[in-house]
Amino acid sequence: MQAVILAAGMGKRLGELTRENTKCMVKVNGIPLIDRILSQLSSLHLKRILIVIGYKGDRLREYVQAKYADLNIIYIENKVYDKTNNIYSLSLTKDYLKEDDTLLVESDLIFDDTLFQKIVENTYPNIAMVAKYEPWMDGTMVRLDEENNIVNFIPKKAFCFEDAHLYYKTVNIYKFSRAFLSSHYIPFLEAYTIALGNNEYYEQVLRVITLLDNCDLKALPLDGEKWYEIDDVQDLDIAETLFATGEKKLEAYQKRFGGYWRFPTLLDFCYLVNPYFPTCRMKDELKANFDVLLTEYPSGMKINSLLAGKYFGVKSEWICVGNGAAELIKGFMEIVVGKIGVIYPTFEEYPNRVEKERLVAYTCKDDSCTYSANDLILYFDNRPISCLVLVNPDNPSGNFIPLDGLHQLVAWAGRKRIRLLVDESFVDFSDGGENNTLLRNKMLAANPHLVVMKSISKSYGVPGLRLGILASADETLVTSLKKEVAIWNINSFAEYYMQIFGKYQVDYEKACAAFRCERDRFYNELKKVDYLKVLPSQANYFLCRLTKKYTAGDLATILLDRYGILIKDCSGKKGLEDGYIRIAVRDRQDNDRLLEVLLSL
Repeated sequence: MQAVILAAGMGKRLGELTRENTKCMVKVNGIPLIDRILSQLSSLHLKRILIVIGYKGDRLREYVQAKYADLNIIYIENKVYDKTNNIYSLSLTKDYLKEDDTLLVESDLIFDDTLFQKIVENTYPNIAMVAKYEPWMDGTMVRLDEENNIVNFIPKKAFCFEDAHLYYKTVNIYKFSRAFLSSHYIPFLEAYTIALGNNEYYEQVLRVITLLDNCDLKALPLDGEKWYEIDDVQDLDIAETLFATGEKKLEAYQKRFGGYWRFPTLLDFCYLVNPYFPTCRMKDELKANFDVLLTEYPSGMKINSLLAGKYFGVKSEWICVGNGAAELIKGFMEIVVGKIGVIYPTFEEYPNRVEKERLVAYTCKDDSCTYSANDLILYFDNRPISCLVLVNPDNPSGNFIPLDGLHQLVAWAGRKRIRLLVDESFVDFSDGGENNTLLRNKMLAANPHLVVMKSISKSYGVPGLRLGILASADETLVTSLKKEVAIWNINSFAEYYMQIFGKYQVDYEKACAAFRCERDRFYNELKKVDYLKVLPSQANYFLCRLTKKYTAGDLATILLDRYGILIKDCSGKKGLEDGYIRIAVRDRQDNDRLLEVLLSL
């Protein structure tokens, strides 16, 4: 058996990275693509390796010859690489293709070491390796029958999103027998290039062959193995994340701060949303209006404040809508003056927005991370603060001050002339749910020093919409904040979501009730993991202290590297330096998967 590597392309979309080198010399986590492929091929004991070179081919040849002198490598030059496509590059090897069974691979791929062995050991002589379609994929798709015969190649123009669940993407790794190449592929290749020229793709020939009654081409679907095709700098970024290992892998995911839909096999126990809302019907309504929402401008702040006021039952003059709570946190912390009281551990977006010397910190005294309204009043009563920030339930601890304690804290802050900001982004998850909110006209009117912040991402399960609100009867504060944000600070999808939410209020309440039941079950199961101390929580996550076996970083690394599960390592959070992790609560199936892994360690 021999291998053919197609490496003549210019890789223009990689910009500066391919200015002086061909695409397969681009490094992923410090290793050039060509090194990975040749190292993987070297384990197969091949008769020879053919590399079709073109753009910067001399540099590639010089590099490979110096490093892989022990391999029998033949170089075939495509001198018109800038005027042709890979069908011509492959046609240059046709005399060699008639002589032996062949592995064909494109040089811009990165993939698990097992793939070559998998395709070689498969008993079928003619195989195209394929992967189930995912949204990031582009290029040639195929459809299979029940026996994994390729029944059709789907070109880009024929791609139908309604049928996407039926598609497989060619991984661009193939195995062909000498007989198939001689009797089928090469004759059709020659006829195709005569008819349509050399600026085409070799998959087009395979597409024609699949139309024959006696086509002998099978698909070999991947079974969870990793691979990626690198065409541009974003592909490179994703590939470096996918193929990182150990602590570097964890770091690569953590620094992305989201966008995990690019990694559909990742099980995310780090970011916090409601697994039971929105409902399918609500999502269908959003989808039905996609075209209009995509092509129309959203309203300005006045209309969106009206919608948010309707959403939460608060006067529109007292409410400001943000592009996520993060926009409003930044704006509020820039407006507030004087010393600011904060409680550690907490959601650090608040303290990170002001100078450290302005912070007056209360730090939980034991590893249970609990505190009450009385604890805060006693601590801050004689300290010179102008504002106290309370996240309730707190993140990451899940500590919760009930409504009577909040009323006590609000009254104390009023007497002390302290502005009190209560972030209740997770309050709907608490026992009693919406009954625990301070978002009431009567409460706000009686306490103009009170500011309520709420993210709509968390309990409502729509983080992609980037919605949050700040409410206060201090109209001067709210007006100042509205002036700080952009005129169109939320998009039409977020605006429409607020408009239709009322129709789904009952569904939302049911979703929160279902969540609380699952949280209780998950809590009791997590307590069976003997190296975790699980803290009670009124939010949609649990803070856990590691009592033996692992550090927080060790456990987070193992879960991601071995099992594709992402949790939050809280070691970097102030007040949690001693081995804490945070685990989100997902639906029962996902929670049980995590439990299975944790118990197996």
